[in-house]
Amino acid sequence: MALQDQPNTTPDLAAPPHTERRRLRVRGTSITLLKEVQERAQADLGFDVAYELLDFIACQRKSAMEPEGYDIYEQCFHNLDIVWFWGALQPIDTHRIADWGKITDLSKEGGISKYAWRGHGDAPVRKLYVQPGGFLGPKQGRHISMLPTVHNMDSFGFDTRIFGDGDLERPSWAWLLDRRAKGRIALVDEPAIGIFDAALAAEAAGELRFADIGNMTTAEIDALMALLEDRCRQGYFCGSWRTGEQAARQLHDDRVSVQSMWSPVYGNIGKMAETFVESAPIEGYRAWHGGASLSRQLEGARLDMGYEYLNWWLDGYAGAVMARQGYYMSAPESTKSTLAPEEWAYWYEGAAAARDLLGPSGMVVVKQGARRAGGTYHDRANRIAVWNTVMEEYNYATRAWHRFIGRVNEVQK
Repeated sequence: MALQDQPNTTPDLAAPPHTERRRLRVRGTSITLLKEVQERAQADLGFDVAYELLDFIACQRKSAMEPEGYDIYEQCFHNLDIVWFWGALQPIDTHRIADWGKITDLSKEGGISKYAWRGHGDAPVRKLYVQPGGFLGPKQGRHISMLPTVHNMDSFGFDTRIFGDGDLERPSWAWLLDRRAKGRIALVDEPAIGIFDAALAAEAAGELRFADIGNMTTAEIDALMALLEDRCRQGYFCGSWRTGEQAARQLHDDRVSVQSMWSPVYGNIGKMAETFVESAPIEGYRAWHGGASLSRQLEGARLDMGYEYLNWWLDGYAGAVMARQGYYMSAPESTKSTLAPEEWAYWYEGAAAARDLLGPSGMVVVKQGARRAGGTYHDRANRIAVWNTVMEEYNYATRAWHRFIGRVNEVQK
């Protein structure tokens, strides 16, 4: 080989050293870990955002036991206690949250107004502020456990061919135990959620009364499970579901006449949208509130990245994506500036849709002329009966719930 043909092995001293792109790891659920949010966050923040998507229970357990495996814990306030108790998270300094003052009273004080009923169970304010000694409580202070973000007031969906069109009858949680829908009733399979749908149904039907529906005793849990198992033996339930996709599939298969529902599912039920509608229960809603927390292992530059991500969530874009699947944001004015006026009018103000509205994926989820059940954000937030909750007897309730769901699913095989 000629000298001039030999490869040049001399280092190029002018070439910049290779630098790895910064990366923030977010562990959470399908509620907020959407592709649209991830891609926009990366573009706006200038670093990679890696999502780890888990179900409610697995996310809570893994986050409590492996705080080194994530930077941001993105879930719900009712999934916070165990993770906080295990010391997996660190307090958030609200002085580093630019839009902290824009967050609504529902999130920071417990009610949409000072006159509103706070609801039973795990209202976010009851676990929001870090108290002296590291405990969580409602007394306001500088440091919080979780930045309040997305939330909603859930109910159930029903078939108007069975229950009427909503003008003839006022929807009631009792319909989840109604003989008219026997064999076509489904519940969400998550003990901090589904058990409260069932309890609201039992109370509304006059079958049971709870001293505190948000914190049932073991005797009350036993009574509720006995009632549900009796209805199961009679063939009332057609199944259960854990994800919105599973709930939609049961509707596509025309298996249910009434079931627990999450808002995004209504935009994905195909021809059933003509007859299967969202309820505004006379007894009030079962509400939930999500948020984002910082892993205890974050410090220095990585902690700065964590705060950048938290602040980004309140900027407006994420709130708009959440609104398009039926959810609300804790800083609604920023969301309003990002949504089209007709989107804001439908999702937040209870107005009829001025045009077809698209969901996060670009598909039509609301037809022109439709109105959201329950009215305005203020109206819905003013009618919260109970929040998703991890009760004092959560472990006992979880075991009982799983036994019941096992029987429901066994009946369907």
